[in-house]
Amino acid sequence: MSQTLQGKVAAITGAASGIGLSTAEALLAAGATVVFVDRDTNALEKTCTRLGSNAIPLEIDLLSSDSCDSLLSGILQKAGQLDIFHANAGSYIGGDLTETKDPSAIDQMLNLNVNAVIKNVHNVIPHMIDRGTGDIVVTSSVAGHFPIPWEPVYSASKWAITSFVQTMRRQLFKHGVRVGSVSPGPVVSALLADWPEENLKKAKENGSLMDPGEVADAILYMLTRPRNVTIRDMVILPTQFDI
Repeated sequence: MSQTLQGKVAAITGAASGIGLSTAEALLAAGATVVFVDRDTNALEKTCTRLGSNAIPLEIDLLSSDSCDSLLSGILQKAGQLDIFHANAGSYIGGDLTETKDPSAIDQMLNLNVNAVIKNVHNVIPHMIDRGTGDIVVTSSVAGHFPIPWEPVYSASKWAITSFVQTMRRQLFKHGVRVGSVSPGPVVSALLADWPEENLKKAKENGSLMDPGEVADAILYMLTRPRNVTIRDMVILPTQFDI
């Protein structure tokens, strides 16, 4: 039997587009209040205005230490509590490592995909532990389970997150806090802009891409399981994705 999300408060990073936006819309439809965390002020305001009063904007730049550290306080100020945290924001670098001409791009991606996720979880877990309940979901990737040769830096970041999720689940289950990740294959989103053109063209032609809403459906399933069940990791692949 599934549990209801009616009256729950969720916060999602990278919520103004892609998987984050689709997940936020799914949680709103399920009765939750959702804090949309993003650095894109205009997109936040337009999206939350469109979605109604249960969609609450919170502008945070996860690459700024001070801004990142304000996550929980901002959520509590706007919504009063936090039941569900979805660490979704991320970036992408594809291609051979020698093709990355600017090493600072590597720093930025690792900071967003790994460091910010760890810092965000560190920020919110005392609140959840005090309440004796909560859900943490991290957007990982199939690249966190398989060494994909055309994205070594991105894959490394997601392997790190796979390890982090598995260790944090074991630290937090005794406090009533569930931790899991969703690991999609290729999703139609801005992240694919850096895919090698040949790979992207092939994926579009053979139907090996998913829509963000299909990932949101998986996350909704994870969050509505009875409290005695944890979906630690759900790998979601387009049927035609050959890997």
